[in-house]
Amino acid sequence: MRHNAPADAYTLKQIFYKNLAAYEIKTVHNKEPPPPEILEFTTAKGGSLLTRTLENFTARSLKGDKEDSGDDGTPSRERSTVDTPNSARASRGLREAPAPRVIFHPDTNSTRQTRHAGSAQQQPAANPSSNSNSQNSQQPPSHSQSHSSTPIPSHGPPHAHQNRGSASVMYNPGPDHSHHLVQSFQPPPLQPLQLRIVDTPTSNPELFNKRRRLLRQPGTSSTSALVRAALPPGSLDGPNIYERCLLALRSGIRAEQAFGLNHLVKISFERGDKYKFAQFSGLAEGLTEFALGVGSLFYNVEWIISNDPDADDGDIGELDGINGTLDILERIAQLKPKDVQDNFQPSEFTDHMTLVTEAVLTIRNMVMLPDNAWFMADYAPIKDLLCILLHLPDMDLTVELKHFALDIAEQITPNLVLESDDPLYQTLLGQLKSNDRGTILTALRAIGRISMNHATETNKLHDVPVSVLQNLMDWLLLNDDELVDACLDFLYQYTAVVPNLDTLIKGTNVEHLVIHLVRLLSHGAKRYHKDIVVSEARIVYDPPSEQVVSIPPDLLERLLTMEEPERTHQWVRCTFEEDPDAQVTQIAIWQAYNAAFLEPLKRTGRSMINAAEFIRNISSVYHTAGAQVFREQGPTGEVQSRFIIRGIRPRAFPISPENRGYLGCQWTRQPTSDEQQQQQQQHQHMVCGAWHLTTESMWNHILTQHLGEAPGTDNKFSNKEGTYSCHWDSCRRYPTPTKLNLMQLMMHIKTHLKAEEARHNALYPALQPPPTPAAGGPGGATEPFPGGPASGMTTPGGGPVQVAPSPKRSKTRVIKPASTISLTFEETASVRDERNPNVPPQAAGIPLSAVLILRNIARNVVKTDAEERLRKQSRKRLGDGQEEDDNDEAKEEEEEEGALVVVSTVPSYPGLVVSADAGWNERLFRPVMPRLWEVFCENRLLAPYITSLFKLLEPVE
Repeated sequence: MRHNAPADAYTLKQIFYKNLAAYEIKTVHNKEPPPPEILEFTTAKGGSLLTRTLENFTARSLKGDKEDSGDDGTPSRERSTVDTPNSARASRGLREAPAPRVIFHPDTNSTRQTRHAGSAQQQPAANPSSNSNSQNSQQPPSHSQSHSSTPIPSHGPPHAHQNRGSASVMYNPGPDHSHHLVQSFQPPPLQPLQLRIVDTPTSNPELFNKRRRLLRQPGTSSTSALVRAALPPGSLDGPNIYERCLLALRSGIRAEQAFGLNHLVKISFERGDKYKFAQFSGLAEGLTEFALGVGSLFYNVEWIISNDPDADDGDIGELDGINGTLDILERIAQLKPKDVQDNFQPSEFTDHMTLVTEAVLTIRNMVMLPDNAWFMADYAPIKDLLCILLHLPDMDLTVELKHFALDIAEQITPNLVLESDDPLYQTLLGQLKSNDRGTILTALRAIGRISMNHATETNKLHDVPVSVLQNLMDWLLLNDDELVDACLDFLYQYTAVVPNLDTLIKGTNVEHLVIHLVRLLSHGAKRYHKDIVVSEARIVYDPPSEQVVSIPPDLLERLLTMEEPERTHQWVRCTFEEDPDAQVTQIAIWQAYNAAFLEPLKRTGRSMINAAEFIRNISSVYHTAGAQVFREQGPTGEVQSRFIIRGIRPRAFPISPENRGYLGCQWTRQPTSDEQQQQQQQHQHMVCGAWHLTTESMWNHILTQHLGEAPGTDNKFSNKEGTYSCHWDSCRRYPTPTKLNLMQLMMHIKTHLKAEEARHNALYPALQPPPTPAAGGPGGATEPFPGGPASGMTTPGGGPVQVAPSPKRSKTRVIKPASTISLTFEETASVRDERNPNVPPQAAGIPLSAVLILRNIARNVVKTDAEERLRKQSRKRLGDGQEEDDNDEAKEEEEEEGALVVVSTVPSYPGLVVSADAGWNERLFRPVMPRLWEVFCENRLLAPYITSLFKLLEPVE
């Protein structure tokens, strides 16, 4: 359902007015308001409000109301002539409803009519009287049949609009009625546009700079003034605070100027990020002209700015406002200072000085914004103002002004290109001779930022006095990071220019500078140690040995009671262990088996197993073991074949079939003649090497075999006193015969036995520990019977036995500790890239500046004239056989330039000999080369820069 917004709004307004009328009758006229039948349910057509009260209301029929009010009950335009003189609102009537809006719906199917259709439509228009009559005569039928579904045919020409009919009733001619001229119409070709070059700040910068200078001249109307002139009077409430301050500053009235400067200081401090010179024409000029008034306070001069490009050099106080005053320093030198007391001044002087300080402070605050700094850099008189301020007398009154001037210079120099003869450049260099740390710091930063924002020009730093260079080198010794950093920034730019190095070499001791720069490579460094793991800790086997251990006698007796292949299985298990990475030759293992069993078997009349069957039986003991043929190239080049068994290795000690390891006797003895020769070749002690399963058995072995003691009838040893010595390997307790009791010696030997047993169990925990000895001391232990049930071996009767299970792998492995190296590192200042924080930190701060200066010196010193003179004189001295020169002037020149030096004059490295034909790089960097390599190895951040330095120091062939 569509709503008619205007009609709905009128209905709502009508109801509101009716209720408002009832409220006015009650409150204004003190009458009884009418009932709803009068106001709400009847038409609003009628006279005043007082004719519709409850007392004078006359009821009407609903039909009469409709006839009076019309079809839709809207109020009539006619108003009642009866007005009550008691009320001014008595004759008020309701506003009639507006005509309903009919939305136009265009016919999208209509086409352009032909000439015949147009003439047919124009024929009725030629007789307007007949047309009107015909329309009047046809209007009733058309109105009466407007809702009929069957249209009435029309005779005569069609009309575009008939009696408010539909707009879609139009004549639609066919394509045959189109004119041939229309069909053959061709549009004319497009004409190319005439283009012309438009001057823009990029295409014609000189034109716009000229216009900008002209707009700055006094008397030129600003854009804001033109805008205000175009506005009608009364449309502005007056200038804002910014305009008021500017007009007060340019008024020349001291009170107004004090008001303006006071507010400008606050505005520039609080709104410095938005307060721009470009928005207020004449602000920069007004502040600069007022600040130039400081000249009248200390000198008899009035500084004024002249914007006349054709003006000649006039008064000493007339400054060039377009190009700047080139001889400003000479003019300042000609001035005669006034007699100004530093502690007592008149009130007028103090007030004027305060206003000048506020003007300079306002400029200083505003140039902190880059847009304002660029604006002031393009304003030539600002450089003259800075030169005047920085050349004021050295008094406490002028300290604040000078610091403000240096702050201004620091902000605008990045946008300036200053040559060596520029007055501002010379003035800033003069500030480096000051004793004020703040002045030196700000001046260094201002000089170092010259031409920083320029696209093509660089800061060449020409004609720096030698005294300034010497001061910079001296300040590097101070424990002041901020000052040292500023000095290094200056030296980095200074050493980047080749002619500057000639001045540095002639006027200063460059060797000392290089030494201090190398010292600063570790400025603020934190040293720490770090262990680098070369190889991780891992479990490895003992080094494999080709020598198979001998068989203990008791184990040999037990193995001889077995038959093949059980004997082979047990012998391999007791003397070899599994190792996938080891190997043993087949001939070595077969010879060891023959040496152990050939003679005993012959004595008993039994035969040996053949070699092929023996090799095959080894794989049944250890599944990872197998016979292989290994081919390798011999020493003479021929291919040799080795028959090996991979997967096993000889044990370090034999084990019993019950998986109990044997302990070896470490008692040294006198070698035989053959053993003595072998001992001399291998540089080893000859130990007993007898194998015992228990410490008690070894204890008895030492008593009987090595000490020569025999037990008594009760199978006990007597505790007699004698001369004894301990020959246990590596024992230093009784190395020489000592008089003591046998019991004391055996108690000492027992410590060796227990230590050997503990070491054996710690290295091989998988092996079963020996049985606990029976009480009664040594000799009271009973060893298991070789053929008993505990042995698990074959009985003499040949009964079936089960071999004791062998461990999956003998624990003869050892833990090889990790191989590490300890390194020392240095960490200096670093910074991360804000655009890519994931990359490693980069070097920064004083160490980075120092290495960059060293690199500049190494790169550019070979291009200087001093390098040419040094090599030329060195070749001359070598050609003359190092004879003395009779020419005194040549001697003086050589001594002055230090060209012919064979022994280094560096105090830190006295007596260091360098090559006579070496250049400046050899002379400067050879003494500090060890320290450079140390920093290269320890400082990972500076290593890339030192690498490039080493490449520059390489001699060029």
